[in-house]
Amino acid sequence: MSVKRAHPATKNKSTHRKSSTIEESIRIFGMHAAEAALQNPARKVLTAAMTENAARKLAEPLRQRGLEPEKATPRGLDRLLGTDTVHQGVLLECDPLPEPSLEDLISAAGDGRPLMLLDQVTDPHNVGAILRSGAVFGCGGLIMTRRHSPPLRGVLAKSASGGLEHVPVHLATNLAQTIVALKDAGVLTIGLDGSSPELLHTIRPEYRPIAIVLGAEGKGLRQLTAEKCDRLCRIETSGALASLNVSNAAAIALHLIAAKRA
Repeated sequence: MSVKRAHPATKNKSTHRKSSTIEESIRIFGMHAAEAALQNPARKVLTAAMTENAARKLAEPLRQRGLEPEKATPRGLDRLLGTDTVHQGVLLECDPLPEPSLEDLISAAGDGRPLMLLDQVTDPHNVGAILRSGAVFGCGGLIMTRRHSPPLRGVLAKSASGGLEHVPVHLATNLAQTIVALKDAGVLTIGLDGSSPELLHTIRPEYRPIAIVLGAEGKGLRQLTAEKCDRLCRIETSGALASLNVSNAAAIALHLIAAKRA
């Protein structure tokens, strides 16, 4: 299945990077993820394939892009993406977003927007859900390791429901060193640890940049990661189950910080 490229009127100098090839592009599918990508001026959309119904729903962002999608069938998209993929009749081929520097995210934290750090969280559904919560609560950015993290496309973008377009993602080579750099810049780094005696809601971060560090489900924070954090805290629970899904923990932590700064 071939797909049509954007109308020439949408092209500019910044969209003619030599690296912008279909081979190096990423796939974004799902209605909300595709709509957010189309509406994000920083996202270069190379091609689009959609069912008639999906194209009708996305008519306005497509018009603003000057992009005419190729007509596709659900079965045709199934063949491209796999029958288990929930594509909702939409497939975009895009360039990756520009990666922010750590300094960019430190600046965002200084403006009162908390950062999130993930210590080898590999499930794209969880990372996508964290990005969605980050977009809801005004997260200044997400930091993941360049290795042992899911790619910023496909299932992750679908799970983020548009959050990938709103929360900058920085890929760190070494998370422990990154935490140290954040601390040196005055950012309070708090690792979530279910065994910690200190409760997250007792922290008073009103006037200080803050970053929340979360570990993978089951394993939690690695020892070195935990040692580098300024403080370790847990989310107070009172039910029969004592642990939370990592994406739920991220949402609660962001909500608590937002409530304290309201």
